[in-house]
Amino acid sequence: MTEYDQTTTEPPIWENLPGDLMMWVLIVSELLVFGAGLAVFMFLRLMDPAGFAEAQTHLHRTGAGIGTVVLVTSGWLAALAAHSTDRVWRCRALLAGATLLGAVFMGIKGQEWADLFAQGISFETHVFFTFSFMLTGFHAAHVIAGMLLLAFVAIRPTPSNVEVGAAFWHMVDLVWILVFPVVYLL
Repeated sequence: MTEYDQTTTEPPIWENLPGDLMMWVLIVSELLVFGAGLAVFMFLRLMDPAGFAEAQTHLHRTGAGIGTVVLVTSGWLAALAAHSTDRVWRCRALLAGATLLGAVFMGIKGQEWADLFAQGISFETHVFFTFSFMLTGFHAAHVIAGMLLLAFVAIRPTPSNVEVGAAFWHMVDLVWILVFPVVYLL
């Protein structure tokens, strides 16, 4: 029996989560923040559908689609790393691959932003761009943080460390899978 409940032998659900409970608290809070941003973005779109549609034509949809494949592939590598902690060099190589693909994603995103700025488009051009820059910029900050986390985890790839890093990286993937259709396709 556990100290939590004398009537059952099942541990509390948080004891079955991979990695660290505080990482899951961070992940859930980040998902809520992104969810709120996406909800506001969709609400504002309802107020100006024509303006949003026109503004959206300036985005690099193909590049964003390629970036989505790159980011999801990096998540797959992080998942493989979580199952390879018994083979340290394989785990490190998978984490390095996931990190490298994160950098490729950032390169694609950087090219799009550079092109938008070269067209004279900024945060102030239209509310669409205000929120698309905020959402994709906040996501980019998480990609960079995730890349740093994966790099640090690769130094000491214990099962717990890799689970924590992979969980954060999967949150980064999930957020992009939500941001991509809302900003680029709808």
